[in-house]
Amino acid sequence: MIGKKLPEEGPRIGKIVESKKIEAESENRVPDVSLKQIVKDIFFQPRVLVVDDEERIQKACQRLLVEEGCEVDVAQNGIQGLKMIEERHYDIVLLDLMMPGMSGLDVLSDLKSRHPDTVVIIITGYATLEHSIETMKKGAFDFLSKPFAPQELRIVISKAIEFIRTLQDITTEKSRMRVMINTLRDGVLTTDHQKRIALANPACLKMLRCHKQSVLGNLVSDVFDEPTVLGMIDTAIAQPKEMFSEITEEVCVSMGKGNEDLIIGVRCIPFRDRLNRNLGTVTVFHDITALKKEDQLKSDFVSMVAHEIKSPLNSVLMQLNVVLDGLAGELSEKQKEILNRSSAKIKSLTELATELLDLSKIESGLINQEREELNLEELIKEHVSLYRSEADEKSIHLIGKPSEKDLFIMGNRINIEEVLTNLISNAIRYTPPGGKIEVWADEASDCIRIHVEDNGLGIPADALENIFERFYRVKNEKTRYINGTGLGLAIVKSIVESHHGTIHVDSVEDQGAQFTISLPKTVYKI
Repeated sequence: MIGKKLPEEGPRIGKIVESKKIEAESENRVPDVSLKQIVKDIFFQPRVLVVDDEERIQKACQRLLVEEGCEVDVAQNGIQGLKMIEERHYDIVLLDLMMPGMSGLDVLSDLKSRHPDTVVIIITGYATLEHSIETMKKGAFDFLSKPFAPQELRIVISKAIEFIRTLQDITTEKSRMRVMINTLRDGVLTTDHQKRIALANPACLKMLRCHKQSVLGNLVSDVFDEPTVLGMIDTAIAQPKEMFSEITEEVCVSMGKGNEDLIIGVRCIPFRDRLNRNLGTVTVFHDITALKKEDQLKSDFVSMVAHEIKSPLNSVLMQLNVVLDGLAGELSEKQKEILNRSSAKIKSLTELATELLDLSKIESGLINQEREELNLEELIKEHVSLYRSEADEKSIHLIGKPSEKDLFIMGNRINIEEVLTNLISNAIRYTPPGGKIEVWADEASDCIRIHVEDNGLGIPADALENIFERFYRVKNEKTRYINGTGLGLAIVKSIVESHHGTIHVDSVEDQGAQFTISLPKTVYKI
């Protein structure tokens, strides 16, 4: 045993402390990982200071801990110990309570005021319940009563090192996150539930023209005067438990005389704890000024295409319909066949112009993507019902398989409906009569998945890597008479990626294909 039991020792600590000691001895008498192994596994050598007026205690602790891989210094009393602490940092301090000159409690108070991260373990032969409570209030990590076995010391030092390692991990993670966020080109602003700023990276301050040195802890309304952003934060904070949606807006920020105004895409969302209580908000700012200009050029071009090409095509289509209806005279079967083909081609061209417009808007990211919590089970039921008559016309069995529970995603309703529309209509188009199509959703560990599977024509292996490219279509004897623009899957992919998801296809030629979309869950909690 290290230390001796003095005759004038005070009453021992009560049952709670004693039971903890017995429990530690029984559970940790032969630890799974030795103290030496714990010291070896961490990235620094623990520095330990033993402050005790008994030389025998000093030497015993020093010898044991040095053998275990620690760096150990000793101090004869509290005054010497504090002087040594001023000169260098110690990770762990073993501190005796009763010492001449300066008591351990005074040393503890002084030490914690200077080095709050140092772990202090009290060792004393005067172990009373009052002493234990008082030292814990002052910041002591643990308590060892003399005499104590070497194994008891190993256990408490092991716990202290694990505690230090946890603190180091937290500090490292915070530092890594801070560096990452501060180097982002997008602005990031987080607030607590009282709308006080918890984080604002340099990009955010620059975009919102804030020149203050420090904004942390201030009310967001005292720092930024952009009413749209303040309103978004207010709305996100006020969202009830049963509602969870992302708020998106575009904000124009004046950068002063002679400078071009910024157009910023703003997304704000609440973050919650495990009980669904609002803890604050996260707001992300993305400079879309250049994209806006590019989008304007695209819009002008598409408008020109719509005016110069689409209108004449519609006129030609109307004239063809007049001829096909027999209003210009009777037609032979051969003439009808030729005109029907021409009509179908013109319809394809008008659809192409429309889909190009949709694709350019989605890929620019400039559509106001208001997102809400969507029930995939309901959406799938609606679209299966919508396309059942079309499938029945081809004698295709279209099935919506129910999931075990309702599954939710954060998404733009119109976009997600377009994804289901494209995938189901594609499956009907490329599945021969008598085939089968199944649509369902399920849940993985980190995402929600949508599946559309058919037993139709399938996709050749050499075409799989190109299937999501614009205008790409599988061309062979079986697909040559199937109309399409080659933009449907490109649109689907763009929508899925704008929702931070992925799309994957598995297919064997002549056996069918399965498209799988993976989207993030709606949970934004800590």
